[in-house]
Amino acid sequence: MRSVGLEWGPLGPGAVHLCVDMQNMFAEGTPWHTPWMKRVLPVVVELVQAHADATIFTRFIPPRRPEEMQGTWRRYFKRWREMTIGEIDPYLLDLVEPLCRFVPPARLVDKRVYSPFHGTHLARELHKRRCDALVISGAETDMCVLASVLDAVDLGIRVVLPADALCSSSDEMHEALLALYRNRFSQQVEVATAETILANWVR
Repeated sequence: MRSVGLEWGPLGPGAVHLCVDMQNMFAEGTPWHTPWMKRVLPVVVELVQAHADATIFTRFIPPRRPEEMQGTWRRYFKRWREMTIGEIDPYLLDLVEPLCRFVPPARLVDKRVYSPFHGTHLARELHKRRCDALVISGAETDMCVLASVLDAVDLGIRVVLPADALCSSSDEMHEALLALYRNRFSQQVEVATAETILANWVR
């Protein structure tokens, strides 16, 4: 019998919470400020508190200087040179409070690009955990969360998105992406509230 609010049934012990880039560099008044982050933070905290040992946090780590990157990433960081490690306060790389307090038991994965599946051990970690569903929260709905969702879908992992635990700097793109997930990826992606997800996550 299907659970209310989750099209493909309850989540079991193989579910993992992937919390994307909830960092000070996006919460503070930087050029990459994401205004919604503080608004969704209490909901993200609820998800983490309920399943801290099943949570993996990602952090977006810029290069020290643009020349360390290749191709369009070099151009990207020339545009945003002020956000490279050589220019910013290291504090901005950290997870926002109080999320950093959950590590451990939560795990941390650092990445250099939008998706945490590239150049990291994340795919191996999920395989080791026998992950059959990925609850993805964090920032931004239309950037790093999008990249995470698409890579998880390609790996055949069920994706569940708590709409109230996602944030973006663009209202329009946030809503457009939620519509995309619901209407074009309905066999692989489910969108629900965090409350519904937690009520249907059986450990």
